[in-house]
Amino acid sequence: MMTSTTPRLESARWYVVLVLGLVYAVNIADRYVVATVLEPIRKEFGLSDSGVAWLTGVSLAFFYIFVGLPIARYADRANRRNIVAGAMILWSAATALLGLTQNYLQFLLARIAVGIGEAGGTPPSTSIIADNFPRGRRAYALTIYALGLPLGAWMGSSLAGAIVEHFHSWRAAFIALGVPGVIFGLLILLTVREPVRGRFELVTEDSAPAASFVETCRFLWTQRSAWHINAAGTVICLWGWGLLFWTQTYFERAYGLSTAEAGARLGTIYFWAGTVATIATSAILALPQMQDPKWIARLLAVIVAASTIPSFLIYLTHSLTVATAMLWIVVPAIYLYVGPTMALLLNFMPAPMRAQGMAISLLTANVANLIIAPTAVGWISDMLTGPLGGNAASLRYALLALSLTGFWAAYHYWTSVRSYAVDDLRVRTFGMDAAPLPAEA
Repeated sequence: MMTSTTPRLESARWYVVLVLGLVYAVNIADRYVVATVLEPIRKEFGLSDSGVAWLTGVSLAFFYIFVGLPIARYADRANRRNIVAGAMILWSAATALLGLTQNYLQFLLARIAVGIGEAGGTPPSTSIIADNFPRGRRAYALTIYALGLPLGAWMGSSLAGAIVEHFHSWRAAFIALGVPGVIFGLLILLTVREPVRGRFELVTEDSAPAASFVETCRFLWTQRSAWHINAAGTVICLWGWGLLFWTQTYFERAYGLSTAEAGARLGTIYFWAGTVATIATSAILALPQMQDPKWIARLLAVIVAASTIPSFLIYLTHSLTVATAMLWIVVPAIYLYVGPTMALLLNFMPAPMRAQGMAISLLTANVANLIIAPTAVGWISDMLTGPLGGNAASLRYALLALSLTGFWAAYHYWTSVRSYAVDDLRVRTFGMDAAPLPAEA
């Protein structure tokens, strides 16, 4: 057990955060590029709104969900570095293949492969970071890791839109974003080390029994704080990422923007608002009082609740200027929750269950983000197209309904603090009799 931090150890820790943050960025970029070219794909394949949602969202999420759980189970006992690297090579290669597809079935199969690969990215990555930092510093480290989110969103929006405009083809964006990821996966194998599992806990990998999926689910259910944290993150994905999945398409329809114009506008907001919000969050989490998870949860509850109203105004207004201004307010709230929520959840899960716990969190989040939100919005939009006389107006009302779910996420953050004390004691003494806590490095 490390009791002090050397400069070499500190540099190694942050190198891992940097590399895995870039993995996260590529993951998000490969996912965002679909939202950027959603309308061209829909038109080329002759699909309805609900049809294109099934092709691009549900196809990825379905296999992400069912493959993610066994991968996470394996990651809680195997070399996580190798899993991350292999997963990245797979999803990046599959993303490039999307650019070579010529029909619906080919696109569907390649999209499924992307989902299988992406399932092995975040759970082992966050578990690796958790074993490189003590409990009090995880929220800060994972918030820096989460900078990959705005970077990836910019790559998948602005960069992808520019590539589409230059080559006059939506397929070029997939190829350009997929090929570099294969090379980066090899770099991970060569430069990232697998840390000792549970090194800052009372139970290390040498003494902790491997937890089954059923045991992980049972433990997560008894941890009421972790349950509410997971519910909050899930509903934020339904609210925030569900809205952003359709916003590019909505801007193209409602305001007549091209794919490149809408991508540049949204990509700029995603990158700058997301980056500034994430950096500001990391600075706040570095404050001494933010070592208390209750402060973190309450801060997130207030921010999300306050951002729900402008998220409604984005689609209520008929002014592109007002909608853009509201996005500058809402996007930071959608981004800044990621690192703190991951840290809160990981702190309430014992080391032998962390990858599986994160996989369960990602399962529910992706059901909300990639299945419920896209298909529900698409279905409502399709149903309203006739009565409202156009798919721009129908999509507007579908997004207005979804925007109000932000209040639901805020409720779960605020409620989670009620059982923090007992849940924290349970996870600290998991798997052994109560003992003095180890020194933090």
